[in-house]
Amino acid sequence: MTQNPQTQRYAKLSMTLHWLMLALFVGVYACIEIKGLLPRGHALKGVFLGAHSLFGIGIFVLVWLRLLGRLVPRPAILPRPPMWQTAASHLMHLALYGLMVVTPLLAWLMLNAAGKPVPYFEFALPTLVAPDPDLARQFKHWHEWLGSTGYWLIGLHAAAGLFHHYWVRDNTLVRMLPARFGR
Repeated sequence: MTQNPQTQRYAKLSMTLHWLMLALFVGVYACIEIKGLLPRGHALKGVFLGAHSLFGIGIFVLVWLRLLGRLVPRPAILPRPPMWQTAASHLMHLALYGLMVVTPLLAWLMLNAAGKPVPYFEFALPTLVAPDPDLARQFKHWHEWLGSTGYWLIGLHAAAGLFHHYWVRDNTLVRMLPARFGR
């Protein structure tokens, strides 16, 4: 029995990881924004920075599962989009995966270069570089720049999904939604 192409969806694990990554991104960004609103020396600054780090490491760990999931065939977009949209989609996904790998890695390198451990629950992640304050500043700059760029990438990704759903009326968004939310 064949499935109606309009109802083809990603595997449940892929959908779960996708939406879990969104939740982790919301956590990362919410924590760093709230930390920035607190006055210098406030006791909760460290709590929000720690939570920001935990969410970021969660992204770094789960992105590898997401990348493995990219090896599995994905449901087709129907009707098929123009080639330029497919190319733009591939570039966007490359940028998003780059964000999910490189941004946490830069934070790890930044902390190492600042001579600080990278805690993860009861463990400390291995040291990748020797302490170097100038290098720490460079890593911090690139980490923050990518973090700021992430707002735009994630926003554009979400806007593209909504555009395809409401304007183009294809199955781009529906493929990533659990059956109870889709058409």
